[in-house]
Formats: sequence, structure tokens, C-alpha cells
Amino acid sequence: MAYQALYRVFRPQKFSDVVGQEHITKTLQNALLQQKFSHAYLFSGPRGTGKTSAAKILAKAVNCEHAPVAEPCNECAACKGITDGSISDCLEIDAASNNGVDEIRDIRDKVKYAPSAVKYKVYIIDEVHMLSIGAFNALLKTLEEPPKHVIFILATTEPHKIPLTIISRCQRFDFKRITGESIVGRLATVLEAQGIESDPQALSIIARAAEGGMRDALSLMDQAISFSEGSLTVQDALAITGSVSQTFMTDMVKGLYEKNVAMALDSLHQIFQSGKDPARFLEDFIFYYRDMLLYKTAPNLEQILDRVQVDDAFQHFAQEMPVEAIYETIDILNKSQQEMKWTNHPRIFLEVAIVKLCQTEGSTQEAANQDQVNLLQKKITLLENKVKELASRSSGEGAKSPQSAKGPARTSGGARSGFKPATGRIQEVLKQATRSDLDSIKGSWAQLLDTLRKQSKVSHAALLTDSEPVAASNGAFVLKFKYEIHCKMASDEPVKQNLEQIILELTGKSFEMLAVPEQEWLHIREGFIRGQKSEDEGNKEEDDPFIQEAKKLVGPDLIEIKE
Repeated sequence: MAYQALYRVFRPQKFSDVVGQEHITKTLQNALLQQKFSHAYLFSGPRGTGKTSAAKILAKAVNCEHAPVAEPCNECAACKGITDGSISDCLEIDAASNNGVDEIRDIRDKVKYAPSAVKYKVYIIDEVHMLSIGAFNALLKTLEEPPKHVIFILATTEPHKIPLTIISRCQRFDFKRITGESIVGRLATVLEAQGIESDPQALSIIARAAEGGMRDALSLMDQAISFSEGSLTVQDALAITGSVSQTFMTDMVKGLYEKNVAMALDSLHQIFQSGKDPARFLEDFIFYYRDMLLYKTAPNLEQILDRVQVDDAFQHFAQEMPVEAIYETIDILNKSQQEMKWTNHPRIFLEVAIVKLCQTEGSTQEAANQDQVNLLQKKITLLENKVKELASRSSGEGAKSPQSAKGPARTSGGARSGFKPATGRIQEVLKQATRSDLDSIKGSWAQLLDTLRKQSKVSHAALLTDSEPVAASNGAFVLKFKYEIHCKMASDEPVKQNLEQIILELTGKSFEMLAVPEQEWLHIREGFIRGQKSEDEGNKEEDDPFIQEAKKLVGPDLIEIKE
């Protein structure tokens, strides 16, 4: 068979041909020039990233007739013999099919013999993680102290399956996935050598489908060239890779953005009609939104985008679509992708996901409306309670006691400063005060201050630092302040309403806040207590039968009652 696959024809023969692994090739070249190469290497990384190719290049470089060199000459007998496999001193072993103890023991027995054609024996063991535990144990001692003329190069895609005793005896090099730009550059070089024209965007599509593997990219391009008619086009690349053009993606995103179910489902139907795999399309769709999210948050890092070419439509959606909507879309698509793995009808799950995405805004809006309704209901409850309190306040102030009438005269200092406490209302609270209401207010006070700080109302929280709830009834509480100016600031309607709203949420009851300076509170409290004592004494006189009988005998003016 005369034809050879492109990945075989263009297999790297020098370190400079190994694309995207400069951190490894430079290290190896410096070690070769300084004659400081190790007796054992471990090359790990994804498939198709150059592990085996780098191992063969290293084998040629150490045995090149012009050594020490940074690159094998590929002209001497040693380099040509290792390239075509005619030199038996360079052995490439597949551990997937030679993973037993006997095969490794055979290697162990033969390493002691000197090489016949070149300076160093090189054993390249591919997929080394497939070796059995017994085989690893058989290799262990030889790998630790091999003869001076032997080099082991172990290659694997799953280094976590290799015993640590093996890894610790090797110099480890981790091959990374090759970037899309590097793959496109290498594909362009190959096409130029083949004399084939191509669309640059077609190469980008192939590079994205290869997912960081150069061998996969060359295989896909080889297939696309066979499918094409002399020139590699975007449609050829899309047909071979099974990907969807960005135009289709844009139409889908537009349908979802406008909540147009018909438009989105029609675009999805066209994708299925063209023979695209639903699972592959869904993966591309998730990456489209992923790229949109990254571009929205970091527009200067276009190189990190995976599946998208930044055009006008993509920029428009990235600017207009909220971040929360992108998060929700990715979450729904990801759940559908998981469900599609276990069904024989993946198309149904995909269609359901599209319909759900077109309806998400409605459900979100309903939830937002419900939140607003709940908030309005709380405000209505608060206003109703305030109306009741105002009604009771007016009736209470109409029947003031003599002590309450004297209250304003004692608050002349407060009036001069622009603040006059509601003395009558405070005395009404004192008459109806309960210990449980006061404990409820005090128990929620720390949470109230914390809520104010979370609301960025730090000034309000600082205002209440020197305050203290001192009395509370069923519908109001008295808040004592150290300074009159703080009373005035706390009594401003925005501050007062906010405090009352927070207390309503914390206690479940509506309380009116009555601010009072410390000095005024002492006078009001003293007057209230004095009035209570007078009232109690009056009641005691009326209830005592001896006092009543004495009044009848000598008259009330001549009676003096002493405790």
C-alpha cells in the first residue's frame, strides 16, 4: 500500500517539529548538549501530544554519530536505522499487549548485554501503565540501577496508575494539550507541503475538534482532504468533524435570547436534518455559552476561547445577556447532557432543554413578582398596625393624667434642641408594658444591628450604639438615647421606618419606636412611678374600712394617714 496517513508522513523527526511542548524539548536539548541525560524518563500526557515521537527523537539524539547535538542529524546510519526500525538496540514495546512478568524479565535479562550497532540501548515502553504489578516489580530493580549503556523511556496517558516507586526513579516530563493556534500553524505547514489550498476557518474547526491532540488533528484533516474536491473548505471540515457552524449556533442563541420557541426549534430541526449528532451539538452549545461567559468577564483574553470566533453577533449576545442567564443556561444544558447519556432518544432531551430555556425568564419573572407581593404584604401589615397605633395614641392623649400634662414642661430642654419626646405616648407604653415584649426587642437587638450593617446602613448602626430599649408594650417600645441629637436623627421617618420594618421581620410583631433622651427618660419614669404610688395609696385609702370609719366620725380634714 503506497499511501501513508498524514500523521505518519509528518511525524516529528526533530525536536523543533514537536509542536506545543517547548518546555520539554528545550530541557532535553540542554541535557543532550551537556551530556547530562538520565537513565530513565517518564513521558506523560494526553494522546497525540508527541510523547512517543519525542522518545524516538531522544533515542536518535543520544546515538547520533555527531553527538553531543541538540538535534539528531537524521542523515547518519544510526539516525536512519532508528527511524526505520532496523537497529535492534532501540526497542519500542507496547505494554498493552506485553504486560506480563515474562516479557519484563526478558528485558531485564538482555539489558546487561552491550549494544551492537549504536552507543546506547534505548527501551521505549508505550502505555506503561498497562503493566501488571508483577511486571512493575520485575522492572523496578533494573530501572533503579541499569547498565551505563541503557536508557529507559516510559510513555503513558495515565500516570496515576503507575506505582510511585517507578515514578521516583525517572525524570518526569508532563506533555500538555496543544493549543489551537499551534495546531492550526502545523496543519497549514502540512497543507503547504501537500500543495492543497484551504480556508483558515476550516483549520480552526479541525483544531477545535482535535481537543489538543496533533495526531487527531492530522487524521481529521486527512479525512477532510479526501472528502473535499481539491480545496479544504469550512463545509468539508464541518461535515467530517460533526461540528455545527457558528451561524447555526448564533441562530439558536438568538431564538433563546428572544424567547422564540419556534425559531429555536426550527434551527434545532435543521441541525438534525443535516445529520449532526445531538450529543456533539450539545457539547458545542455548552462551550458556546462557556466562551460567552469568559468573553463577557474577560474580553481581552480571546485566546482562552475554545469553540467560538468572535464576530459581531457573538459580541452582541455577550454584552446583552446577563451573567445569571448564562449560568442558568449552562446549568440546564449540562443536566440535559447527563440525562442524554442514559437514553436511546437524546433528541427528546435536547428539545425539552430548548423549550425550558425559552420559558426560564417567565418562571424567573413569576418568582420575582411573588417576592414583590410578599414585600408589599409586609408593608401593608406594617401600615395597618401604625393606623391602629395612631388611633389608640389619639384616644390616650385625650385622657392624659396630670402627671403627663406636666411632661412637656420638663422637656423644655429637648424642645430647645429641636426634639420633643412623645411623653404622653411613652407613659401609655409604660402603663401597658410587659416583660415579654421588652425581652423580645432586646433579644433581637444584636440581629437588628447586624442587619443594618449588611444593608450598608453603617451610620444607622453607629447611631444605635449608645441606645437601649427600656420599655415595651404590645404595639410600641421606648428607645433611650444618651444624647438628644441622636434621638432627633433616629426619629427621622426613613430611619424610623427602616428600624420598625427590621423589628417586624425579626420578631413577627409590629412595634412603633419612641425615642427619648436619657435625662428625659429619667424624669418621665420618675413621674410615672410617683403617679402609680399616689394611685396605689388612693386605692388603699378607699379599700381600708378603719380609715373610712374614722372619716365618718371626725371628718376627712382632721385625718392624717401615716404608714
